[in-house]
Amino acid sequence: MSGETELKTREPESDYVGSLATRTRLKCLLGPRLFARLEEDWPRFSEGEMARRRSAVEAAMQEAGLDHALLLGEDRKGSPLQWLTGWPAAKDTFVVLSRGARDTLFVKNPNNVPLAARVAQAAEVRWSPEGPLKSAIDELLRRGAKGKRIGIMGGLSFRNAEQLETKVGKPHDLSGAYTRLRMLKSPEELDFLRVGAALSDLGVEALARELRPGLTEHELSDVIERAYVPWGGMTQIHYIGATQMAAPDCCVPAQLPSMRRIAAGDVVFTEIASTFWSYSGQVLRSFTVASDPTPLYRDLFAVAQAAHDAVMKVLRAGCRPEEVLDAASPIIDRAGFTICDDLLHGYGGGYLPPILGTWQRPSGPLPEFAIEANMTVVVQPSVVTKDGKAGVQTGGLTLVTETGAEPLQLAPTGFIRVG
Repeated sequence: MSGETELKTREPESDYVGSLATRTRLKCLLGPRLFARLEEDWPRFSEGEMARRRSAVEAAMQEAGLDHALLLGEDRKGSPLQWLTGWPAAKDTFVVLSRGARDTLFVKNPNNVPLAARVAQAAEVRWSPEGPLKSAIDELLRRGAKGKRIGIMGGLSFRNAEQLETKVGKPHDLSGAYTRLRMLKSPEELDFLRVGAALSDLGVEALARELRPGLTEHELSDVIERAYVPWGGMTQIHYIGATQMAAPDCCVPAQLPSMRRIAAGDVVFTEIASTFWSYSGQVLRSFTVASDPTPLYRDLFAVAQAAHDAVMKVLRAGCRPEEVLDAASPIIDRAGFTICDDLLHGYGGGYLPPILGTWQRPSGPLPEFAIEANMTVVVQPSVVTKDGKAGVQTGGLTLVTETGAEPLQLAPTGFIRVG
C-alpha cells in the first residue's frame, strides 16, 4: 500500500490521539509558561520590549545623523518592519519612522488594514489606492523630510530607491546597524526562539515516526508541515535529501523536494526550520531506512558528531571565530572529508554573523569580533565526501551563554534507524 493511501485512510481517532500526544510533547519541551504563548490569537511582545527596539533603532538613526527612516517588509519570515511593529508583512509594505513621532504603517491591500491595526497597535495603519510607496513618500514629505537623507532598513529595489531619492532625499543604508541589533537576543526574543525550536522539533520527530519505504519526498514535506502548522508554526525551510547508501548520489538536503520514493537502504537527512512569528528554530538530523548505516555512513556521522561536540565545548561568551575552526577543522580534515554548508552561523532575525566554515573550506573572511552571550547560532557540521556523493546532517539552534552553549533543539539526536 502506498504512503499516500495510508495517510488518507488514517482513522480520525488516531488523529485525535496524536493531537493529545503533541500537546503533551510541546508542554514537555516548553513548560506551561511558553506553551501558553501557542494558545494566543496573535502573540505579541511586551510594550517594554517594543520600546527597547524602537529606542535602539532611533539611536542608530541618530548616530548616522538621520531624522527619518523607511522600514521595509519582505517575506513574512522576519524583517525590520516586523521587528519594530509586530506585523508579519510581505513585499511592498513600508513603515515611516521619524524620531519622536508615531510610526505609520502603509499596507499593500485594503483587506490588510483590520488585522494589521490589531497586531501593530503602536503604529497608525493606512492603505491608499495610490500604493504604499507613494503614500510613504507623501508622509515623509509631510514630516519635513524633503532634501534629507532617509535611513533604509530592508531591501529596497533600484526603482523604489530612485523614486525616493528624486522626491525626498538620498537613501542611507542602515542594514549593518539593523544586523547588529538582531545579533543579541533579549529575554523575550529567546522565549519566542524556544517556541520556534520546539515547533521545529515537532517536524523532525514527525518525520522520524512516519519515514518509511514508499513515501515520496513531497509526502515527507507534508508530514513535516502537519506537525507544526496546527500550533501556529510557519515553514521557514524543510529541506530533505535521500539516496541509497550503497550507491549515493546526494550529499546535502535539497532545497526542493522530488517525487523520488524512499526505499529500504536509503539514508535520509533533513534541515527543518519552523518559525513562530518570525522566530525560527533549526534542527538537522540523519536517518537510515530499514537498514543499519554502511561503514562509510558510520564514519561520516561519527566525524560530524565529533565536530559538533568539539564546537559545543569551545562555544561560550568571548569565544573567537578561530577557536571554532580550530576545534572542528582537524577532526573533519584528518578523516578525509569536507563540508557542504557553513559549519556555524548566527540565526534568529536573519542569517547572521558569524558565518564560519573550516580552515580547509572557509565561508569567507573570519569576523574580527568575539562571540557574545545571548547570541543564537546554528551548529551544523554538514560532513560530506570530497567527491560530493555522500553526506550527513546533525546539529541545531544553540544559545551562547557566559559559560558555554545551550542546545535549543531537543529532538532525539544520533544516527537514527527508522522504517
